[in-house]
Amino acid sequence: MNDSYCEISFSEKVRIFSSDYLKCCIYISNRQTPDHVFTKKLYSKLISTSQVLEDFLDFHGAKNSEDWYLYRELCATVRHLSLGAYCQNLAPVIIDEASRLNIAIPAESFGPEDFPGITTGEMLKYDIDDDAKDVQKRNIVKIASELLSIAASFDPMGFYEPYGKEEMTALVPEKVNEVQIRRFEMLVHNLQSSFDTYVIHGGFRFGDRKLKAMRSYFSIVFHLLQMMGRLLHFYERHLYEAGYKNTYKRVQDKLASLVDPVMLLDRTINYGLYYACHYLNSGKKLAREILNENIERSAITVGIPVKLGFHSRPSLLVAKIVQHFGGQVELVMGEDRFDASSVLDIQWAGGKLQKEKITEVTFEGDTRALDDIQILAGVNYGEDTMGKGVPLPIELSYLR
Repeated sequence: MNDSYCEISFSEKVRIFSSDYLKCCIYISNRQTPDHVFTKKLYSKLISTSQVLEDFLDFHGAKNSEDWYLYRELCATVRHLSLGAYCQNLAPVIIDEASRLNIAIPAESFGPEDFPGITTGEMLKYDIDDDAKDVQKRNIVKIASELLSIAASFDPMGFYEPYGKEEMTALVPEKVNEVQIRRFEMLVHNLQSSFDTYVIHGGFRFGDRKLKAMRSYFSIVFHLLQMMGRLLHFYERHLYEAGYKNTYKRVQDKLASLVDPVMLLDRTINYGLYYACHYLNSGKKLAREILNENIERSAITVGIPVKLGFHSRPSLLVAKIVQHFGGQVELVMGEDRFDASSVLDIQWAGGKLQKEKITEVTFEGDTRALDDIQILAGVNYGEDTMGKGVPLPIELSYLR
């Protein structure tokens, strides 16, 4: 064993692990202009110092110590709210709690010079060619299609007027929760990663502005979902009434007096969720435009549904195929063109087909969708001659 090694006591280590964290709290407590205090660098410092302190406290069993549990929960609160870029006046309470636990308060404090903002009046020289002329279209098509798919999955969570307290507490965590939001966060993050890897590496100022505008939509949604995930984690883990008693309930009540649960839900739902829905919906038009500029186009001629024609079931299945891929597909009859993503348009065309006794029809547009429409036509659009449903091929399992 190394003779120079000396075990440091818990009280000395907690002082060391608390030092920079408490210096941040002192700095925040002494500022009179909070709007200029919370820079990105300060949030980064709060996140890193609270993370290492929380890990230290958890290792030593603070979660099960009545004396240390509040200090540990305040630390977790700072970390999650900093990750969500949402601030509350917790600093004085943290300093008081540290003093109660006989943790030495640092003599020195941070100053504004330690936490400057990130913006300056200068820009670095742009000298990397970011021309999109060699971008593979299939990657653009894949990413635009995935954005449309994510937006469609997110649609049920959309709303048009701010939720009140009762509506928000009924919504969270029953219908909107951390697990659900983090799943969407992962999907959007993967989308952004694919874009940056396979489409364009550079920033927004140069290159293909339309492609980069599309990236800006899912980039802002990703950061909103990140914020929501952090705040929902904090709410569900630390503020939500889960039936705990004694010390856990007292600390929960203390946190609720410092971090207003209703205000936190308001920022999470009426700001985070609202704008995530808003930007996903706003990005759909541009994604469709980009998609239709880059899809491979072709045409197929297939038979119409035997006996009953394009009534509700076959029309719905064709529309679902087109909607699944997101590219433009039209049903063509001579000079007439019908939107194949619309059930009503297909049924309208079906009426004309029956009237004119036409047995074949042409679809033009997105090759990916046309391939599946041809498969669907091969099984008489999913029904027998009596109009009853029949099993679909495995390639069309997404329609079930």
